[in-house]
Amino acid sequence: MRSDVIKKGIDRAPHRSLLKALGLTDQEIAQPFIGVVNSFTEMVPGHMHLRQIAEAVKTGIRGNGGTPFEFPAIAVCDGLAMGHAGMHYSLASRELIADSIEIMASAHALDALVCIPSCDKVVPGMMMAALRLNIPAIFISGGPMLAGKFEGQEITFSTVFEGIGRVHAKQEDEAWLKKLEGKACPTCGSCAGMFTANSMNCLTEALGLALPGNGTIPAVYSERLILAKESGAQIVHLWREDIRPRSIVTAAAIRNAVVFDMAVGCSTNTILHLPAIAQEGDIAWDLKAVNALSETTPQICKLSPAVGGHVLSDLYHAGGVSGVLKQLIDAGLLDGSALTVSGISQAERLKDAEVSDSKVIRPLSAPYSAQGGLKILFGDVAPDGAVIKQGALGSTDAVFEGTAKVYDGEAAVTEAIYRGDIQKGDVVVIRYEGPKGGPGMREMLGPTATLAGMGLDQDVALITDGRFSGATRGFSIGHVSPEAALGGPIALIETGDALRIDLKQCRIDWLISDQEKAARRDRNLPREKQKEHTGYLARYEQQVQSAAQGAAFARGK
Repeated sequence: MRSDVIKKGIDRAPHRSLLKALGLTDQEIAQPFIGVVNSFTEMVPGHMHLRQIAEAVKTGIRGNGGTPFEFPAIAVCDGLAMGHAGMHYSLASRELIADSIEIMASAHALDALVCIPSCDKVVPGMMMAALRLNIPAIFISGGPMLAGKFEGQEITFSTVFEGIGRVHAKQEDEAWLKKLEGKACPTCGSCAGMFTANSMNCLTEALGLALPGNGTIPAVYSERLILAKESGAQIVHLWREDIRPRSIVTAAAIRNAVVFDMAVGCSTNTILHLPAIAQEGDIAWDLKAVNALSETTPQICKLSPAVGGHVLSDLYHAGGVSGVLKQLIDAGLLDGSALTVSGISQAERLKDAEVSDSKVIRPLSAPYSAQGGLKILFGDVAPDGAVIKQGALGSTDAVFEGTAKVYDGEAAVTEAIYRGDIQKGDVVVIRYEGPKGGPGMREMLGPTATLAGMGLDQDVALITDGRFSGATRGFSIGHVSPEAALGGPIALIETGDALRIDLKQCRIDWLISDQEKAARRDRNLPREKQKEHTGYLARYEQQVQSAAQGAAFARGK
């Protein structure tokens, strides 16, 4: 076994003495060493209960003849980091999480890993590490939060952001907002809609890296503790059978994940994380291929933040990720032969999966939309691509043409919204928020949710080289590439320019003459940096690639 390098032979007596200082018996030392990567933190509601999950995992490991070693991973709460300088660190934390797991697993010669994530960047960071290390690995998350109840309606974290818009629009007062904020997040777990955290946890099932139920069993259900014990036992089986992440996460599995993504309308952030995961597994990624899958995959779930969408607990009770995958396999839209951490194929492990509520998981014959939930846009504003969550719109054939209002950074546009400067027909351009320009592609739920709360989400478009939250809806287009900091066309747009968004044609076009575009390119000067970053952000800014490559670091040769 891999861990023999630190525990076998006379030359490893010093190493064994340190292991015995941990209280390990000779039998425990002889067993496979299983790393338990726990992203517990007291600052993040999605992670506050992960000590209990980790203990259940370790019980499962010990029960199947393994020796667990728990170690930590950091976790940023996107909600708490939102709207201030802290959001520069959210996406950037993904690379640090992957690196730290690589260090711990390699320095201590671990035989396998159980990864315990919950929130946004922790899930993909751990998946990147699993593919990079390619030792047996399994995922068990903290699970989704239950929805809140307010004024007779189910509400989520994003409802509070939209509530801010209602207050600014004088539709409600601060006392009403105070009541709303006290009801929106009633339990531990990742926020209750199909936002980024839950999107990525559901994708662990679609990729085959987690046991069924991981994406949707609510955080507070004891069933999740049972799943954690089963995951702990299963990792020892994966080690015995030498089933590794790169045997599971193949090109077919990545395609399956994208198809699932389209069927349920996941967060736009998945289009950042999947290419970064694929890069770690040496799997080719083609952004243009996403549209081809969107065209052929009906959207059969409508989940929050879509207007009137269901919450994650509804999806759980309706049949979960398994119910969705089973319908897609039966229709020939998924590769059922893809291997999973269950030790069998997707088709084998889902043969008995069922849909118990066709209002939540619709049949493919009666979808919410004939097309998938996400779409990649190109055109002269985004030559290398941009992404929109079309499943959160009323129509997948929508066209929006309007007048640009240009802002350098999130703070400037937020102030403009609060002043009432944004009107129907505007196309709000938020730039210098890309991977390098931000740095870190700050996630901007505040502007989009405030506009939604004002009732403008269908009448105003937003375009950015940064990111919008998985909780965003409306004409919100992110990841515009190349970004402004690299001289992309978005850097040349001026207030007053006409812009056209055409979902059917998958384009964002800039409706000025070619001569004027060339003239602006000739006279364009690089924007002076507003701040010189230090520490990790400075290193991140130097190493990060374009959003079109998943905003991942270039791999070392």
